[in-house]
Amino acid sequence: MRKILLFFLVSVVGLTLLGRVFYLQILKGDAYKLKSELNAVKTVYDIPERGFIYDRDGDLMVANQVAYDIMVIPKDVENLNISSLATLLKMDTTRLRSKIEDAGDWSWQKGSVVLPQLTQEEYAPLQEKLRKYPGFYAQKRSLRKYQVNHSASILGYIREVSPSQVKKDERYISGDLSGKAGIELQYENELRGKKGVKHFIRDHYGRALESYEQGMYDTIPETGADLTITLDNDLQAYAELLMQNKRGGIVAIEPKTGEILTLVTAPYYDPALLMGRDRSKNSVLIFNDTIKKPGVNRALQAEYAPGSPFKVINALVGLQEGVITTAEKLTCRHGYDYGGRKPLGCHSHKSPLALSTGISESCNAYFAQVYRRIIEKGDTPEQGMDNWNRHVTSFGLGNYLGYDLPVGKKGLIPNGEYYSSRYKYKWYAPTTISNAIGQGEVITTPIQLANMTAAIANRGYFYRPHIIKAIDGVPINNPDYTVKNYTTVDAKHFEPVVEGMTAVYKTGTAKYANIPGIEICGKTGTVENFMRIDGKHTQLTDHSVFIAFAPKDDPQIAIAVFVENGYWGSRYAAKIASLLIEKHIKGEITRKDLETYLLTHSLEYEYAKPYSGEPFEINPKVDKGLIQPEVSSQPQPNILKP
Repeated sequence: MRKILLFFLVSVVGLTLLGRVFYLQILKGDAYKLKSELNAVKTVYDIPERGFIYDRDGDLMVANQVAYDIMVIPKDVENLNISSLATLLKMDTTRLRSKIEDAGDWSWQKGSVVLPQLTQEEYAPLQEKLRKYPGFYAQKRSLRKYQVNHSASILGYIREVSPSQVKKDERYISGDLSGKAGIELQYENELRGKKGVKHFIRDHYGRALESYEQGMYDTIPETGADLTITLDNDLQAYAELLMQNKRGGIVAIEPKTGEILTLVTAPYYDPALLMGRDRSKNSVLIFNDTIKKPGVNRALQAEYAPGSPFKVINALVGLQEGVITTAEKLTCRHGYDYGGRKPLGCHSHKSPLALSTGISESCNAYFAQVYRRIIEKGDTPEQGMDNWNRHVTSFGLGNYLGYDLPVGKKGLIPNGEYYSSRYKYKWYAPTTISNAIGQGEVITTPIQLANMTAAIANRGYFYRPHIIKAIDGVPINNPDYTVKNYTTVDAKHFEPVVEGMTAVYKTGTAKYANIPGIEICGKTGTVENFMRIDGKHTQLTDHSVFIAFAPKDDPQIAIAVFVENGYWGSRYAAKIASLLIEKHIKGEITRKDLETYLLTHSLEYEYAKPYSGEPFEINPKVDKGLIQPEVSSQPQPNILKP
């Protein structure tokens, strides 16, 4: 029995050892061989080209150019004359030493970037001299080359990955580039491609002599996917031109698809500023500017009170709730009277007004009464407000829209709980009356206003806005962007509101911005602008806002324009929207008077004013021929007590 047991144990041990030898020599032999020869083998990563970016019509917007990173492998550095190398690289000696130390902290054996993104011209004088410095070498890579000087906030930019990103994602190594904003960030996985790897036998200078094992362990890089985005390159460039010397945001959407045609934030910058050796200096100028804030995407991130364009939503909710009819006329006595006060002033126009005239004349009193009826229809103000909130948010307001760009803000559409938690005593509909005209606590972003306008153009539904159109030529089929999102307002209620928006251009507040041959539906807005200065709630120059879609019966574009400190809706925003609509539909501009006005008038003097809170006197020479501005509301935010 002992002999049998001993034989069994010897056999098991023997088979185990044989198995291990087989595993090491046969299955893993090559891998261990490569690892054992690591000191004699140089690994070079073959960086793939990032995918190109095209506009909706196939115009190339972003391509690539050859660039070089100067790399260091700390363990191979010998007898370094750091002053000489710093002179060669045109770097500060202290900064170069810090880069080398950082490389050693990250990995003693792997390459780290010392000087990134050199152009071919910048690299040429280094090519032969760099071999005199053991441990340093150049790695070829693909760098972005912009074919346009606009759309920086949408396209985004690429940057060297951080150490934390390298630790979290095994696809990256030190020195890799990845998208840091806009489309470059949102579609990083599609654009980046897949690195190839090549192994070379190297000499004692670190120079590659020949392929290791005839390329047995090499892999081929995979180029990144090309993206076709929804932007109209020409329309985008024109929109930025019209916004020169102004601040604000523009978003234009194709209602039938939800595709973003134009997305502008102003001030803007040339995307090429964030490439090459000067990118760090330019980054500081762009992203550390706390006054102009060119690094903030106002079209997606700026939260403003929507002003009078919001009146069309209250009109739709009022019709849906049955608290008004299209024929009923409401009285306006130069504003809305409540308790002997007139919290919402209004300019002079006919009274009483029906719905269409209320919209075209932008009557504050009309919509204050509509709003009050909506809220008071509930058994309690809280219930009325919750019902109002349900309708309004169905237009995509008060929450993230879910578009495929990496930044945004929610805005705010208050509900009953919002006010009940803020007022110590009972509150009523008049307490929140400024919401009637898009002031009060209502907050939106330009893209939300554009999406809201698209929903009206479609008579009750919208497609979620998106920037991607196709990947490697294959159209997207993402249900997030191809499924209709319906509002809570029945389709039958939209037509009378659309008629009122048409009258805005024919007889109302935007009649001087009309475009011959195009039936446009729009709504002007004058939004109060407050800022807390030295602890005081200070009123500054009003913002100019406009929403529109066209043509009326076959909408091809829905647009929202927001110009900061632009006085009133028709002065700047309506002109910009009208020209962009004409550019998109006709392909040319016939209203040269509007174009000339926008290209020759700047708001920089307004932004340079000291924030004294004193009203600015309008120059009659500048504003000659313009219609009387609509009157913005008082007060903001809601401060009325029951």
